Amino acid sequence: MRWFRLISLVTVLTALAGLQGAQAADDIYQKIDEAIARSPEYVARHELKIGEVRRALSAETTPTGRFQSNYRLYELYKPFVSDSAMFFLRQCINLADENKWSDEAARCRSLLAIRCSNIGMYDEAICLLDSILPQSMTDSLALGTYYEAYNTVYSELQYYTRLPEMQARYLSLAQEYEQQMFRYLPPTHETCFLRREQRAQGEGKLEESMQINDAWLKSVEEGSHPYALVALYRYIEYKLQRDTVQMMHWLTESVLADIRNAAMDQGSMWELANELMLRGDIDRASQYISFTSDCANRYGSRQRNWQIAPLLSHIAKEYKSQSERTTHQLWVAVAIVSILALLLLGVLFFLHRRNKQLAMARNALHETNGQLATLNGELKSANEQLSEKNAQFSVLNSQLSESNRVKEEYIGRFMSLCSQYIDKLDNYRKMVNKKMKNKELEDLFRLSKSTELKEKELEELYENFDTVFLHLFPNFVDDFNALLAPEAQVRPKEENRLTTEMRIFALIRLGIEDSSKIAEFLHYSVNTIYNYRARIKNGALGNREHFERTVKELGLPK
Repeated sequence: MRWFRLISLVTVLTALAGLQGAQAADDIYQKIDEAIARSPEYVARHELKIGEVRRALSAETTPTGRFQSNYRLYELYKPFVSDSAMFFLRQCINLADENKWSDEAARCRSLLAIRCSNIGMYDEAICLLDSILPQSMTDSLALGTYYEAYNTVYSELQYYTRLPEMQARYLSLAQEYEQQMFRYLPPTHETCFLRREQRAQGEGKLEESMQINDAWLKSVEEGSHPYALVALYRYIEYKLQRDTVQMMHWLTESVLADIRNAAMDQGSMWELANELMLRGDIDRASQYISFTSDCANRYGSRQRNWQIAPLLSHIAKEYKSQSERTTHQLWVAVAIVSILALLLLGVLFFLHRRNKQLAMARNALHETNGQLATLNGELKSANEQLSEKNAQFSVLNSQLSESNRVKEEYIGRFMSLCSQYIDKLDNYRKMVNKKMKNKELEDLFRLSKSTELKEKELEELYENFDTVFLHLFPNFVDDFNALLAPEAQVRPKEENRLTTEMRIFALIRLGIEDSSKIAEFLHYSVNTIYNYRARIKNGALGNREHFERTVKELGLPK
């Protein structure tokens, strides 16, 4: 039992470690995919820097200033576009030759030779270096760069040649020039760090090579383009130590630094694609190698394309192999499915015969049930129609009763108002007659000019309308406001009175919906009535399109 528990615990811990590793890998690939997606943004940012230096170059008038601007453009183009980097180096060489800056001219020719070596132009690199007279140089950096260029070209030739005797010769020359390079270049120079670390790795001195890489890492800014190269060699350090976690971490750091600095000459992405291919992740390896291939084409490096071509070919073979395996599996699956289909057809034939026998027995019962269902449906339909008619009659009766009540109330009030207006007209006639008899023409003119009488009569008319309406619908104010949002509710200033907005909707409640008729009754313009209606409906709690229809139903029995 104890052994069983121990085995179970180990199994669980292994599974958890596997899940954590898979999650970490997914996080790494997500970062890289995001960086690739933003690659156009990084490239545009780098091109913006180049544009600024180009404008500064066009404004420069002194030879020194023009030399510095051309050299700055070379540095910006060095990881970006090889041909452009070489062009601006040649500009620096021309300026140095014109101004007899022999050390700068030799150093720039050496840098141009290094560029040629990096893109596979070995003959051109050696011709450039043979044209330099090392005894004419006095600057140690220029001499160091000269020997660095020779070391680079012979190291490249030694790596790519397939002839053993030439390989030995190139290695001997590379080591000879390497010693001279160490003599003149400062120890903190990038190439010095690189060569010392490569030598320690080649001799199996992994502890020493890691110490060199630690010192090199401290000398560069994190995330910069030089940082990408240090991180790549740190990946190699951990790969030699078989530390897969740290190995993938530093390879990712190198890849991200290359992409974010718009570097088109990418060794780390090629390494990552190769690692993924070895792990069987062909799709992601294809995606990454395609990206770095596009970058290499933009950079213009034949050497990088030579490195990428075998990997692309291998990925294509893997895709073909996978396709063949999938096709084979598919044919096996088709055969199995065909056999199962034949068995299923036999079962279906047997079931069909049994179902046919059962169907004959069920037909009579089905017909009877169908007749009963038809009769039930007809009865249900008749009941529904009767219920609908009863409901319609009930609504119509309620509306008719309410309409009769409103008519009776308003007819009585109308007769009373008519009698009152006849008495008022007669009194007004007597008053006019009296004033004319007494020759009080000025008073008559003043009275006829004033609108006070009209306003008083309108106020009395509205008061009568409010009284009658609220008598018919005593809860109208509360019911009306219940349909509105709190901030849109309308409250009369006096008890038993309506506001203008409420009178508009009171008329709508009585069936007067035409804005022109409402405007005529309330003595407002049609546009004003429309604005009042729109503003109130905008404050409705429910659907504003159904607001007036809801108002017309206020006070109806439910």
